[in-house]
Amino acid sequence: MNKTHLLRASLALAAVAFGAANLPADVVETKSGARIVGKVTKIDGGAVTVSTDYAGAITIKQSEVTGITTDAPIAVRLASGTRVDGKVSTSGGTVQVAGAEGTISTTVDKVAASWSAGGKDPAIAALDRGWAFEAAVDVAGKTGNKEQLATSAALRAVLKGAQDTLQFYTGYDRQVSDGVKSADQFKAGVDYANNFSGRYSWYLRDEGGFDRIKDIDFYNVAAVGLGYDFIKEPKQILTGRAGLSFRNETYRANDTELKRLLALRPAPTLVDARRLATKERVKSAGLDFGLAHDATFANSRIVNRVAYVPSFDDFSDFKLTHESFYEIPLLSTQWKLRMGVNNDYTSKPGKGVERLDTGYFTRLVLSWK
Repeated sequence: MNKTHLLRASLALAAVAFGAANLPADVVETKSGARIVGKVTKIDGGAVTVSTDYAGAITIKQSEVTGITTDAPIAVRLASGTRVDGKVSTSGGTVQVAGAEGTISTTVDKVAASWSAGGKDPAIAALDRGWAFEAAVDVAGKTGNKEQLATSAALRAVLKGAQDTLQFYTGYDRQVSDGVKSADQFKAGVDYANNFSGRYSWYLRDEGGFDRIKDIDFYNVAAVGLGYDFIKEPKQILTGRAGLSFRNETYRANDTELKRLLALRPAPTLVDARRLATKERVKSAGLDFGLAHDATFANSRIVNRVAYVPSFDDFSDFKLTHESFYEIPLLSTQWKLRMGVNNDYTSKPGKGVERLDTGYFTRLVLSWK
C-alpha cells in the first residue's frame, strides 16, 4: 500500500470514528461513575430504563442516577404533576428540561415519569376504559344412518378500565339427533367487578335463561360479594369470590305430566295444562362462591371458571357450573380456535332429569376492539 492509499484509509477510519462518536444517544450517569449510553425509553416507578445495542434494556434505580441527558425531546412529568416535552440535560446535579415554552430546572428525584414526546401520559392512559368484543360459533352435523345437528353461539362484550370491569354475555346451545333434542339451553348475564384496593374487589352479577332438556322454564341467579386476586400478574390472574345470592328456578311439566293433565275430564287446554304443571322449585337466598383463572402464554390461552351456589333453605340443594377451555390463534390474533369442556350440575333436578350435563366443544372465535 502506497502513502496515498494509507492516507485515504486513515482518513476514512477517522471519519467513521468521528461519526460514531456523534451518533444520537442518551446518557445516564450513576453515583458509581458509570455512564450508560443508549436511549432512555421510560422513567417510572422509581426506575430509569435505557435501551442499549450492547446489553438490551437496562433498568437502573432512580435513586442511583445522578444525571440524565437526552439527544431528542421526551415527555417528562414532575412530582408536582407538571408536564414538559423537551430535551433533558444535567449540570451540577440540576436537571433541565428545555421545552417550547422555556426551560424548567429540577432534580433527578423530582422526575416522576417520562415517555415518548407527544405521547399520552401512561398514568392517564391506564385509567381509560375500552370495549372488547368476541363472538363464538360452532356447527357440527351428521347425515346418513343418523341425522344429527349441533349448533352453538356466544357473544361477550367487556368494558375494562384500570380499576373495574363490566361484562355482558349471552349464549345458546342446541343439539338435535334424529328429531330428538339433546340440548336446548340459553343464558344471558352481566358481571361487574371493582378493584377498590390492591387485590381486593367487590362484584355484582346476574344471570338468567332456560334449559328445556332439564325442564327449567326459567332460572335466575343474582349475587353480590367480595373478591380476592390470589395471583395478579400482567398475563395471569386467579380470582376467588364469596358473597350472597338469590336463586330462582321455575320448572315446567315434562311430557308424562302433561299427558296426565290432558287426560283429566274435563280436560284443560294445552296452555292451562302447562301452566298448572309449571312450578317454582327453588326461590331462596343463598351463598355464592366462584373461582376464575385466566393465563395467557406466547401463542395460547387457558381459562377456567367455576361457580357454586347453595340455597339457605336447603344447603344440599345447589347449582354448580364449570367451564374450561384452551385457545390458540389462527391466521391472525383476531381469529382463534377454542377447545373446551363445560359441566352443569344441579343437585336436586326435576323428576326424571339427570343431575349432571357435560358438554365438549370446539369453537371458532372472532375478537375485536
